[in-house]
This record gives sequence, C-alpha cells and structure tokens, in this order.
Amino acid sequence: MSALVMMMHMFMECLTPGDRPRVPEPDLVMAAPEQVQAFANSGDHHGPLAPIYLYLAIQATSTIPVGGRVLDLACGPCNQLAVLASLRPDTEFVGVDLSAAMLAQARATIERAHLRNVTLVQGDMRTLAGLPDQSFDGVFSTLSLHHLPTPSDLATTARAVTRVLKPAGGVFLADFGRLKRPATLDFLVHDRESEQTPLFTQDYMNSLRAAFSLSELRRAFEALSTPEHALQVHTTALAPFMVILRRNVLASTTDRAWRHATQAAFAGLTDSHQRDLLALANWFQAGGLPLPLALNRTR
Repeated sequence: MSALVMMMHMFMECLTPGDRPRVPEPDLVMAAPEQVQAFANSGDHHGPLAPIYLYLAIQATSTIPVGGRVLDLACGPCNQLAVLASLRPDTEFVGVDLSAAMLAQARATIERAHLRNVTLVQGDMRTLAGLPDQSFDGVFSTLSLHHLPTPSDLATTARAVTRVLKPAGGVFLADFGRLKRPATLDFLVHDRESEQTPLFTQDYMNSLRAAFSLSELRRAFEALSTPEHALQVHTTALAPFMVILRRNVLASTTDRAWRHATQAAFAGLTDSHQRDLLALANWFQAGGLPLPLALNRTR
C-alpha cells in the first residue's frame, strides 16, 4: 500500500464534511460455499487479512487474563481466533457464529492449527442464547460488527455481551469505521486487487459500505463502560478507517512466552505482510494506541 496515497486519502477524509449513508451488508449470514471459502482463504497465512489478524491478536491479548475463558463474537472461519488462540494457549476460547457453513470451515481451521483450547458454538451474537450469565473473563470481536443490520442490533449485542461478561471482564472489539468518500473506499478495496479474489474484493467493499460510524459504535457500547473499567476508544489517525474499543487493559503482554510466540508469528509473515502490519500499527500509534512490543522485520 502506498503510504503517500493513503495519507492523501486520509487528509481528504478530514476535509470532507458530512457523512456517507450506511449500506448494510446484503446478507446477515454468509452461507454460500464459494463466499465462505473465499473469506476463509483471505484470512489464511498468505491471505490479505493475515497481517490485520496478527495485529489485532497482539492488541487483543492486552485485555485477556491468563487462564481465563474468552468469547469470540461471530468467529467466522476462525482465522482470527486461531491466531489469538495460538498466542495464548493458556486461555480457553469459545467461538460463536450464526452460520453453520462458517462453523464447518472453522472446525477445519482449528484442526489444521492443532488447537486444543477452542470450542465452537452456533448462535447469534445479538442474544448469545444458551451462554450463562457472567461466564466469560473476556469478549472480543474483530471485523464482524458491521455485519449487523442496524445500530439497534449493535445495542442489543452490547446488552448480550454485558450479560455474559464477568463484572471485571476484558473487552476488545475491532472493526472498520465508516469513511466518507467513495474514492477512499475504492482505493482501499482495489489497492491490492491483484492479490485478492473477485469475491473477496466485493465482500471488502460491502464491509466498508456497511461500517458503522464512530458515534454509533460509542453509543451502542457505552453501557460496557463503568467507573472502575472505562471503555477506551481508539481509531487510526486522521480518519477512523479502523476502530478499536477495549476495556480492562492488563499487563499480561509482558509474558516472555507470549512475546516469543508473537515475534515468531510476525517472522512467519511474508515481507509485504510484515510491512502492512507495521503500517497499520503506525496508523494506530499516530492515533494514540502503540503496539505493546517492538516487532523486528526479518527481511
């Protein structure tokens, strides 16, 4: 991705007044086999989402207590969850998703990664039916909230999270933010088009169009903020093309085993993916959220 072109688009976002109407995703549940496979491929080790997933996993570990039980909302094919569970083998993860086809793909992902600390459950993140009250030490979700149809569904999801989360539980929610300019969306979607399948390119555009605004995300999840555990909101600098909401940040990322596993995962990325991860880290750092450790490029 060209840093200068990206900077230009972000400055133009700052100068553009008003807002862009949200276009909800065409389908709440991704069930078509070709869509499921394309999405799963995009997040595997060589897919375009790989650096984003590792970056978000690194940041998410700051809200996950050692030895805790953590819920992943809308886990999809489990590419993201597999990265996080690999970095934190001391933690029990439960992935919930509404799509049976996604969960079938998720089981294959977990088996390939030889993970023994992940359980999968079919369910709706707006209700989390069947999951007991205050049964999780942490809740996280990445690049999934925009699939919800309306802001009211965001608020309903927040209430479900509040119910299943322990009072001092950690929260990490990350998603795209709503951008204003069609030209910015076109740049983000097509910048690496040669490395993407046409289905992924279309899904990416649908996701950006369906992104909630920063104010909608704040309003929906403000109930998760308490005097003891305030909800922190972080965005990329200049314009919120990505947003992170987190609560109860811990110091567990100083663990030597975690740092070694994280460096090894970063070293395993391709050169272009390492550069993409560090570019995303720089955008968030410029917005006030640094990485909890320094990553050294190996190429």
